Amino acid sequence: MKLLRNLVLLLVAVGLTGCGYNAMQRQDEAVKAAWSEVLNQYQRRADLVPNLVATVKGYAQHEEKVFTEVADARAKVGSIQVTPELANDPQALAKFQAAQGELGNALSRLMAVSENYPTLKADGLFQNLQAQLEGTENRITVARQRYVQAVQQYNGLIRTFPNNLTAKMFGYTVKPNFSVQNEQAISSAPKVDFGGAAPAPAASAH
Repeated sequence: MKLLRNLVLLLVAVGLTGCGYNAMQRQDEAVKAAWSEVLNQYQRRADLVPNLVATVKGYAQHEEKVFTEVADARAKVGSIQVTPELANDPQALAKFQAAQGELGNALSRLMAVSENYPTLKADGLFQNLQAQLEGTENRITVARQRYVQAVQQYNGLIRTFPNNLTAKMFGYTVKPNFSVQNEQAISSAPKVDFGGAAPAPAASAH
């Protein structure tokens, strides 16, 4: 009886291996790891915001509109409850990436303010923070690219026969990904330009 049970278990294990179960497990874990890295890098960027805003405010008190935009965008990002299920919900993922996009745009406008304030641009702390932001934006790009690739590989795996039968049996479903527009936008690292064309000078500089 025991021998028969072991034989059945062996046949089941062999069958699952042949139907891609183990590969699905590995790829699902790869997607989770890639998603965690995306979150880590976005959090790194969010953590830079208070010091960036405080430093710019020290030289550019009159840029209240930009400060408000950054604060509102960061608050929106913080209001999204990040759970393991978020990456599996198309609507939640779209909301998440939209909020992160707003924060990225607001930070770009914040950094553009420095063009009006030469003293700010020369500040050592500001230079260090802008270098950190540029590095973080690049790491976000890499993390998102890896996540997109991991999801594509996972989805391709569970859609092919006979893996699709195993996936259905064990509840593996297709995962949503970043939007097509977003994938195009992250195909190359964004340029965080701190020395480009400056907007019209402010009436008074500090």
